[in-house]
Amino acid sequence: MGTDMGRYVVTKLWQSAVTLILASIVVFAGVRQLPGDPALAMAGEEASPEQLAAVRAEMGLDQPLATQYLAFVRDMLRGDFGQSTRTGTPVTELIATTLPVTLWLSAYAIVVAIVVGVLFGVIAERFRGRWPEWGANGFALIGLSVPNFWLGILAILYLAVTLGWFPASGYVDVLEDPLRGLYYLTLPALILGTGLAAVIMRQTRASMIETMTTDYVRTARAKGLGRGRVLVRYGLRNSLIVVVTIVGLQLGGLISGAVVTERIFALPGFGKLTLDAVFTRDYPVIQAVVLIITVSYILINLAVDVLYSVVNPKIRVGGAN
Repeated sequence: MGTDMGRYVVTKLWQSAVTLILASIVVFAGVRQLPGDPALAMAGEEASPEQLAAVRAEMGLDQPLATQYLAFVRDMLRGDFGQSTRTGTPVTELIATTLPVTLWLSAYAIVVAIVVGVLFGVIAERFRGRWPEWGANGFALIGLSVPNFWLGILAILYLAVTLGWFPASGYVDVLEDPLRGLYYLTLPALILGTGLAAVIMRQTRASMIETMTTDYVRTARAKGLGRGRVLVRYGLRNSLIVVVTIVGLQLGGLISGAVVTERIFALPGFGKLTLDAVFTRDYPVIQAVVLIITVSYILINLAVDVLYSVVNPKIRVGGAN
């Protein structure tokens, strides 16, 4: 088992490395296809041709693309993403300031999605054909069909403005004031996690229904185990494999949804930094942001694959071979 696991992890690592190299090429080339001139944005509309040439030389934009790419990779490996052409601030400082906001929001949303999705999935299976299942299915339908930005606007209007249960905007550092920080993130996390919770609920329900009709569950029931105990011991445990897979696959949508959610609730996170960089053609920031998101995708998928292989040994052996 140890040999199979090691071979499987090594295979996934080199596949991730190849993916990262290809992603860096796509990021580098894609950013340079954006309309607009970053040198003009940095020098100003009234800049002379000589000033534009000097700015391009300073940014390395006058070099061949191959030279620019090699310099980009070299600086990336050193953790140097350059300076923002809009503010002149080192990109690493901008990322260090905004990334924790998005990480806290995403982590909170994942917890909300898992708890709500698994709970509603268990309820839907336990009360099949009755009103609790209908309510859970209705929640899933709303979560899958209604866009986050519309749910966010409704939440601000009714839960924040009308009822005053949550703040409509703002952010407090969770590390400085945990309770107040989580309070400010609760409403955005609920909105961001709704879609993922709906997917988890539907898949959990389907997995548990399938598990509860297997022979070993019938045997356990025949030996006198109650339905609730069988539901938790067998149905819920097996459904966790599905939950792990779904969370890994849906994290991409969660990160992209965070951009919209942060905009609605005025959170100073990664999403706001990304949009500002795109609007101002800030090459260094765009490259760093997209690359960090890409690396996050790769690492998350790698972690999910390894975790999935631990939960389900058949995947590990098959993947290794």
